[in-house]
Amino acid sequence: MDGTYSQNDLTRVVEADKAHVWHHLIQHKPFESKDPNIIIEGKGMRVWNQAGKEHLDAVSGGVWTVNVGYGRERIARAVYDQLMRVNYFAGSAGSVPGALFSQRLIEKMPGMTRVYYCNSGSEANEKAFKMIRQIAHKRYGGKKHKILYRDRDYHGTTIACLSAGGQDERNAQYGPYTPGFVRVPHCLEYRKHEQDGAPSEHYGEWAADQIEQIILREGPDTVGGLCLEPVTAGGGVIVPPEGYWQKVQEICRKYDILLHIDEVVCGVGRTGTWFGYQHYGVQPDFVTMAKGVASGYAAIACCVTSERVFEMFKDDASDPMNYFRDISTFGGCTAGPAAALENLSIIEEEDLLGNTVAMGDYMLDQLRALQDRHAVIGDVRGKGLFLGAELVTDRQTRDPQPEARVQAVVADCMGQGVIIGATNRSVPGKNNTLCFSPALIATKDDIDHILSAVDGALTRVFG
Repeated sequence: MDGTYSQNDLTRVVEADKAHVWHHLIQHKPFESKDPNIIIEGKGMRVWNQAGKEHLDAVSGGVWTVNVGYGRERIARAVYDQLMRVNYFAGSAGSVPGALFSQRLIEKMPGMTRVYYCNSGSEANEKAFKMIRQIAHKRYGGKKHKILYRDRDYHGTTIACLSAGGQDERNAQYGPYTPGFVRVPHCLEYRKHEQDGAPSEHYGEWAADQIEQIILREGPDTVGGLCLEPVTAGGGVIVPPEGYWQKVQEICRKYDILLHIDEVVCGVGRTGTWFGYQHYGVQPDFVTMAKGVASGYAAIACCVTSERVFEMFKDDASDPMNYFRDISTFGGCTAGPAAALENLSIIEEEDLLGNTVAMGDYMLDQLRALQDRHAVIGDVRGKGLFLGAELVTDRQTRDPQPEARVQAVVADCMGQGVIIGATNRSVPGKNNTLCFSPALIATKDDIDHILSAVDGALTRVFG
């Protein structure tokens, strides 16, 4: 650690934090008797807290964000240079980095053409929802307004995004919700025994068929969009089963339903391709992204659409209501696309997609080796450097481990100086999956370090 804070400075920082900061996703009662964790510095895959303790970060900033690692000076310099030229103008006008990044991004997304800038994944998803709703009014008299979402998927924190949220604990106590959102079943094959009628074979096609059954129940003329994560993140790191996505695409085309793929976690390299949906050969109408777009060096999110969708908002220029009447204030910030341009270049120049595939395969193999040693691991799954290990009390019944014991594994790893994650306030009774999303720069030594910590923690917690 080579930070410049003195001990007196840090004492003041900790006191200010305890007195005034409302942290995310955490109960604050313990801070009445102990200090919060404050991250002072980061370099590569490692961060240091106020006590000077080094941690290997296996969750890319806690929420799968810092894809290219900490301390990238070239990104910081690009942001500084851009801010000194012009820091902001509302998105009703363009900017140099906005134009250039949109071009670079679209080159990675065949079939997509337009980029709407905003400042968070929640907001990007809201934009897609509003576009679907406006299309319903423009073309279908408002009737084709329903938006389907999937059990266990997560799309953000706003009320509309929670209305499309398949994680009941995340949603609890925030209703009433926005009407017109309809849930479809999850596609977690490991838990198909909990789904009535799930077959022993061809589960992926069956899971997609359940979506069609709900469309028919609701009425195809009322359903305008389907919003799915390509690989479910906080709901348990769920890789879709074989045959699932191809059938989903067929269903959407059959019933004229716009396909919205939420790439907020998977996008920009996390799964070993530029976007998670590109593993499955589907063509979306909307793709939303945020976290990895600039690796957390600046706030930026994008709602990307096909030209078909874009054309629906300018087909009658004489109508003053016939355009997307929306704005994102901080979508006009230039720091985001400036950082995103450098982030994209780093991924290309260092072949981080290739590294993600190679290290992801290695980490999955090592997780399977851990599974052989620890009966508590019921299932391991993932894509690229986006992996999970589900902990169970019994491999035959697949009953989930209590959340307290799962969190004890996370805490033990933290004590060893390794930060891992676990499903948190997600599915009631099933917050039992350890989550891993190391930066795309991870090496075999990093992965060995992470899994050695997990190995020790599992032994201490479960014996």
